[in-house]
Amino acid sequence: MEGKEEDVKLGANKYSERQPIGTSAQMTEDKDYKEPPPAPFFEPGELKSWSFYRAGIAEFMATFLFLYITILTVMGVVKSPSKCTTVGIQGIAWAFGGMIFALVYCTAGISGGHINPAVTFGLLLARKLSLTRAVFYMIMQCLGAICGAGVVKGYQKGLYMTQGGGANVVAPGYTKGSGLGAEIIGTFVLVYTVFSATDAKRNARDSHVPILAPLPTGFAVFLVHLATIPITGTGINPARSLGAAIIYNRDHAWDDHWIFWVGPFVGAALAAMYHQIVIRAIPFKSRS
Repeated sequence: MEGKEEDVKLGANKYSERQPIGTSAQMTEDKDYKEPPPAPFFEPGELKSWSFYRAGIAEFMATFLFLYITILTVMGVVKSPSKCTTVGIQGIAWAFGGMIFALVYCTAGISGGHINPAVTFGLLLARKLSLTRAVFYMIMQCLGAICGAGVVKGYQKGLYMTQGGGANVVAPGYTKGSGLGAEIIGTFVLVYTVFSATDAKRNARDSHVPILAPLPTGFAVFLVHLATIPITGTGINPARSLGAAIIYNRDHAWDDHWIFWVGPFVGAALAAMYHQIVIRAIPFKSRS
């Protein structure tokens, strides 16, 4: 029992009751976590590693499955004359959020579970991975998305083409600026959640966070879809938008397609800057 009591005391006293705040927190040297070193900008040695290609294959398969399930869900809703007989918008949002939760959980240990070029771009800006890996991930994500949407079209081409193919477009009644703003803010919410859920400091203080990291990410996707499906169909993932646009391949799907690249990349960049500079204050810590 004495040993157990000591363990309890050690656990209770491991972290101070009064954590330093403000500049005091930035200047303390007694860290209870280890900050991972920045990834090199270019790492050609990765190209000789099987783990590099294994991660790319994982991103391909995850994005393939993501598009397959989500576009099928969208098609099931839009083809029904009565939305009461389908899962509706809430069901579509759950399909997107649920698949992200499941796929991030499955692939996080292999590739990091990005499944989205905007997430990859944000993590690249934060020096969490090299440019080599980021470009490879984006290519594999886009290929996976194209294949996933292609399989859905193969089930029933006529229905797929008449019902919009799950392609992202700015809905009637909304301006291009509204669509762009929705994509920027929606992607900001997603990428900011990714940074927060995988933060090294949180991993140290909350041992359950690594297990639950996919949950807030999936839930963020769910909430963003609830808010922006009526505006743009919700992109916040350039690979998802590209895959559906290529397979659907109608003029109006390409008219606003730039929004679904510019918006997510701007949102991801803002989230990376906000987390690194404001939340973590990393540039200022290095000078203290």
